[in-house]
Amino acid sequence: MVTRTRLRESLGGGSTIAVAMAVMNIGTYGFTMLAARLLGPKNYGALASLMATLLVIGVLQLGLQATAARRIAAEPEHVAQIERSINRVTVRAAFALGALLLLLTPLINLVCQLDSLTTAALVGVTAVPLTIMGGQAGILQGERRWRPLSALYIAAGVPRLVIGIALVLWHPNETSAILGVAIAAVAPVLVGRHALRHGRPAGESSEKHHPMSIIWETVHNSHALLAFFALSNIDVILARNVLGHHDAGLYAAGLILSKAVLFLPQFVVVVAFPSMSTASERRRALTSSLLVVAALGAVGTAATAVLPGLALIFVGGNDYSGIRSHLWIFAVLGTILSMLQLLVYSVLARQAKKSVSLIWVAFIVIVLGAGGRMVNTLDGLLALVVVTDLVLFVVLLGISLWKLPRVEARA
Repeated sequence: MVTRTRLRESLGGGSTIAVAMAVMNIGTYGFTMLAARLLGPKNYGALASLMATLLVIGVLQLGLQATAARRIAAEPEHVAQIERSINRVTVRAAFALGALLLLLTPLINLVCQLDSLTTAALVGVTAVPLTIMGGQAGILQGERRWRPLSALYIAAGVPRLVIGIALVLWHPNETSAILGVAIAAVAPVLVGRHALRHGRPAGESSEKHHPMSIIWETVHNSHALLAFFALSNIDVILARNVLGHHDAGLYAAGLILSKAVLFLPQFVVVVAFPSMSTASERRRALTSSLLVVAALGAVGTAATAVLPGLALIFVGGNDYSGIRSHLWIFAVLGTILSMLQLLVYSVLARQAKKSVSLIWVAFIVIVLGAGGRMVNTLDGLLALVVVTDLVLFVVLLGISLWKLPRVEARA
């Protein structure tokens, strides 16, 4: 059972993280919204495919964060050893990933239909600071150091808005936009480095927290998150290939709203994950968190249905009026994805592996379905994605509720 002290700490941490992540999301989506308006459907479609690529690549960042947070929360007596190992693994992984992506620049250019190797190369450059931020955030999250973690999240959003839009105004194309994202990504790394500058005094050590063990867990966590982010972002890439460029831009603009609803309750995942990593707390943490996420999603969907004009301004304005009547469906999609994300983190917290295969099945269904005749329209693609994600959520929720009591019974 969760103690009253731990509950108060979680509530206090939740409010702090909620405010910080709200600021981060305002910065992130302010950048996205203004970029959509300034670039127009065609150029914004290219930027959206780049951002979707970064989200998928970012699974290594989130895998490192989940590994650090889970290990520190589950075994706080080994925090010093875990912190040292995480920092070592994070730096090496970040530069290895950046080098690999630079080698894959021609492929990124082809898949995203950019016609610019320079633009595609900036994906590899951006990946380095984003990955380092993941390890830093995981240490702070596992230690439940909510204030410095909040500062890190704010630094991840505000500079993107300021620097990114300044560069877009200077030169309104996707290259300037992604360059702004790359420069801004350095800011949270500096904040994280300051927060962790003193390190931890030497404590207990365990072979379980050797760097190689951390690498293998990070691989597993990254694989699970890769499956989720591939699922949640493949549609914008498919849209670039099965729809015309204008309709693909409209679909990408609708996904601004989906991603806003997806990331609005992100603070719930951040605060709940350490508790989900502890056997005695994980069932309550999952069920209560799902209720909060569902409630926030329902409010967002209702607001979009009642005020579609305001929602249209949020996704880019009158240039995107073709999706005005669809915006509430994009909000539903974001709600489903936010609950799916919470279930994925529950899987990571208990280090389960088999459920990940179901996410890949849903991914394959969407990719193969996009080749059908009915999915050469915006309506068809949206319907395919919503139905597939909803079925996956129901199946994963049933498995999670069945598994958790058995795990806790052994604890």
